Amino acid sequence: MKLIKTVEAVGHVLCHDMTRIIPGVEKDAAFRKGHVVREEDIPVLLSMGKEYLYIWEKDENKYHENEAAEILCKMCKNEYMDAGQVKEGKVELFAAIDGLFKIDEEKLNAINALGEMIIATRHGNFPVKKGDKLAGTRVIPLVIDKKKMERAKEIAGDAPILKILPFRHKKVGIVTTGNEVYHGRIKDAFGPVIRDKLKEYDVEIMGQTIVNDDPKRIADAIYEYINRGAQMVVCTGGMSVDPDDTTPTAIKNAGARIITYGAPVLPGAMFLLAYTKEDIPILGLPGCVMYAKRTIFDLVLPRVMADERLTASDLHALGIGGLCLNCETCVFPNCGFGK
Repeated sequence: MKLIKTVEAVGHVLCHDMTRIIPGVEKDAAFRKGHVVREEDIPVLLSMGKEYLYIWEKDENKYHENEAAEILCKMCKNEYMDAGQVKEGKVELFAAIDGLFKIDEEKLNAINALGEMIIATRHGNFPVKKGDKLAGTRVIPLVIDKKKMERAKEIAGDAPILKILPFRHKKVGIVTTGNEVYHGRIKDAFGPVIRDKLKEYDVEIMGQTIVNDDPKRIADAIYEYINRGAQMVVCTGGMSVDPDDTTPTAIKNAGARIITYGAPVLPGAMFLLAYTKEDIPILGLPGCVMYAKRTIFDLVLPRVMADERLTASDLHALGIGGLCLNCETCVFPNCGFGK
């Protein structure tokens, strides 16, 4: 780069985009990188407050900001993603499909720690829709040392930092437990809520079976769905520690391996996650799912629908951000819950 007076810039090549901001009207590049300054451009540049300009002097040891931003973008971009055009030294990534957004946080943090370059993303482990903005990449200075960018490439390695896991079609069975529902003393309130949540994904609801608190009958109902081809079973009711709440025992007796019974999330502390020997997830939902706007179910369901096999550590990590503030106007997922 070489710094010259704007009034002397005619015929020189701009080395970065020149942004013009007109409040309430536009914020865009009035002149793009590579533009050859003309006589008629001088008044416009001066009106933008540009008394001096950087013009491009090629340096084989440096990357221009646009080149570097595109390199960072390549480190992030994975299948099911679209990249925007480089603009003002920045490139943005967008979702090409609906799916679960994932981030290699260790790599991302290490690259951002190098300085002079940034990768900014939305939160991971949340669903995204086609067209959603995922990330933006850019470098801070107008040029950056190639050696520093090579270090970033080494950290990134061969696998992109970001990915989208497509949501899968699943056949789902619902097992509702409780003597009070089974004998008709109260109306089932779980079923409609579960169906509404599942509507957000590509599911085939195979049915809802209502059984009493007999652990054997609960286990039989679970495996009846599995034998019919269910790829997920959702159990409602009987998830507390009361003596007559037997759903966790039934799930265990059904041969499933309990990943966790209890999660550091409110609402949703009494959540249960298990997998059968066929690796089919069984979700035991606590009573809060019936009445709370957002619960543990909203945090776990997208990950299960993307065929992510959750571990106890995944659930334990939900503690920070696991407290729903029950805002009068719910803006989930654009809030801190689950983050």
